Amino acid sequence: MLMAHPAVLLELVEEYEALELLLARQGKAEVRRRMEDVAYTLCVSTGTREVDAALAAARHRVPGAGVRDESLLAG
Repeated sequence: MLMAHPAVLLELVEEYEALELLLARQGKAEVRRRMEDVAYTLCVSTGTREVDAALAAARHRVPGAGVRDESLLAG
């Protein structure tokens, strides 16, 4: 499977996180649509089907960025 360049993944993660904050503050439909587009791109770029898994995979591939959800490490 091809993986996106870490710089691309970082950009996608940062955009998704910014959109999450914007959606929480504004709740606008266009923000939600853009967030869904970025989530889809993250999933395709990481070979995953769920945005949480895509975010974890992307963060794992970005140098200096650790997995933020420690529950993935349990077990």
